[in-house]
Amino acid sequence: MMRAGRGSPKERSLRTITTRTRPVTAEELLRMPDDGFRYELVKGELRKMPPAGNEHGYRASELSSELRNHVKANGLGRVYAAETGFVIHSEPDTVRATDAAFVSRERLEQVGPVEGYWPGAPALAAEVVSPNDRHTEVVEKALEWLDAGCRMVLVVDPKQRNVTAYRSREDIRILTEGDTLEAGDTIPGFSLPVREIFA
Repeated sequence: MMRAGRGSPKERSLRTITTRTRPVTAEELLRMPDDGFRYELVKGELRKMPPAGNEHGYRASELSSELRNHVKANGLGRVYAAETGFVIHSEPDTVRATDAAFVSRERLEQVGPVEGYWPGAPALAAEVVSPNDRHTEVVEKALEWLDAGCRMVLVVDPKQRNVTAYRSREDIRILTEGDTLEAGDTIPGFSLPVREIFA
């Protein structure tokens, strides 16, 4: 049994953050020591997330690469990799991370350089469903992105081999392998056959 006060400074810092009762802030989350897990912050409460599995990581990488190639070639903005944090609510703070995200050039110019988490939601957020994800939590997070200002949220489900595209709480479309994913005015000109995500 570990006695109080034992362990490295990093371990003691993490225990202090995770055991107190007042809400954790985005700034505190940013400075948390690396303990091998990923964390998100939901209304001041830490949520531990295990590292992504093989299938999850591969599908996220494939979609992110397709988005990045199109966005970079057309000077549309930036595509961010998995685990990039976005502050989508303050006091108490909520910091969510996507498996891929797009921020437009106009928004980048408006905000300017950012050292910590991006302030606000990306224009597009993509999530890949893991085997241990509950359907209700996946839907909750997709709607949370929309409510925070995302213009489009993509939920990639490797098991079902489909992509659910959320444009609003009322405009939700499930795309199967015979369909083509198009980002419309969110990422002009971007289209990708769904089957290529699962190839």
